[in-house]
Amino acid sequence: MATLYKVHPESPQSRKIDTIRDALKDGAVMLYPTDTVYAIGCDLTSKAAIQKVRQIKQFSNDKPLTFLCSSLSNISEYAWVSDPAYRAIRRLIPGPYTFLLPATKLVPRLVMSPKRQTTGIRVPDHAISLALLEALGNPIISTSALPPVHRMNGHHPHDMIQKAELFDRLDPLVDIILDDGLEMNYGLSTIVDLTTDDSPVIERQGLGWEAAIAQGAVLAAP
Repeated sequence: MATLYKVHPESPQSRKIDTIRDALKDGAVMLYPTDTVYAIGCDLTSKAAIQKVRQIKQFSNDKPLTFLCSSLSNISEYAWVSDPAYRAIRRLIPGPYTFLLPATKLVPRLVMSPKRQTTGIRVPDHAISLALLEALGNPIISTSALPPVHRMNGHHPHDMIQKAELFDRLDPLVDIILDDGLEMNYGLSTIVDLTTDDSPVIERQGLGWEAAIAQGAVLAAP
């Protein structure tokens, strides 16, 4: 059974954040809010925790995982950032964008795409996520906690799931649950491919994709 922490959405209590940080350092897996959806996450440096996240999501080892960084300079430790990519990221962070970038050696193999040697990185615009990142000092895995999308009578089941039901489903599987007391967000991040020096390419239209277009990104070919 997971330990539940009620955390203030705008001014996260430092004592609770420090307690959660210590648990993450010990390999805990958490369910936590971000500026997009609720996510399943752990310390990027904990191999056992990453494996547990994969088991919860039923991901094979060749399925890349996104992680959160605290800043652009933090991103540059884990990805090769060209000058054009740097300019694109600087214009869009913090926010609901996942940037696909060539991975450095600091990215664990369990996280990156094995075929392309790329990784997905976000800098969230979210007080709780940023407080956790600052306290931990390492990136945090961020993979959507919502059930897989299946069309059913024109509706997506994940659009209808309530926070209490999500907590109940994942309570036996994670170690920590963070509750920000807010309504759950269902918007996914916009995925922006920055693996070449060409214009940023939007691979998935999520939150904020129009702003990315306004900053020079282009939609992927259909």
